[in-house]
Amino acid sequence: MTNLSVNINKIATLRNARGGNTPDVCKSATDIQKFGAEGITVHPRPDERHIRYQDVLNLKPIVSTEFNIEGYPSERFMELVLTVKPTQVTLVPDAPDALTSSAGWNTIKHQAELTEIVGRLSEAGIRTSIFVDPDVNMVEAAAKTGTDRVELYTEPYASGYEKDREAAVAPYVQAALAARNIGLSVNAGHDLSLVNLEYFLDKIPFVKEVSIGHQLICDALYLGMEETVGRYLAICKKAR
Repeated sequence: MTNLSVNINKIATLRNARGGNTPDVCKSATDIQKFGAEGITVHPRPDERHIRYQDVLNLKPIVSTEFNIEGYPSERFMELVLTVKPTQVTLVPDAPDALTSSAGWNTIKHQAELTEIVGRLSEAGIRTSIFVDPDVNMVEAAAKTGTDRVELYTEPYASGYEKDREAAVAPYVQAALAARNIGLSVNAGHDLSLVNLEYFLDKIPFVKEVSIGHQLICDALYLGMEETVGRYLAICKKAR
């Protein structure tokens, strides 16, 4: 089964543009879950330009589905997630000033560091996922850290989809099969959309979770949030 986790960072971006609490991040999360999404994702960054650390604390009692917190494992981030204890922490190698996630971990170079972090999270009962490029070597090295899952960074797939979707998805199929063969579950995220998601899941039907934010929120501007979540869920259900 492929679960849909909605990244609500862009809702916080809109709120922050004017101050105040409109749109309400917590109400949005409540509604998105009511519309059927199986998870809520947030990615608090050091400058808190969208999701704030306080938002994460406020969301803890609101999220009744899976709560996925993404981020670079700074000590401040680790203190936050060890306090909140979400269902899952997705480790992302973002620089502090990164506009958005743009690459996966080099799990060979950072293996010792990631192993220590995964161990801390596992001891707290938190499932871990490591954000990686669709590279078999990076997947295999990720497995050595003790992580539960890898999340495949799908922006290159989305960028190449229109030109040659078969070529675009090929490295993801290889990486996903390698993960499954060594006992890792597979998540995916970044620029997945109503256009390209179905083909991706058709080729990799054992993806556990897709985390979708920017494109889903953009679609909701035209379709409404309930309709948009429903359309993404319908695609995910085809892979079940």
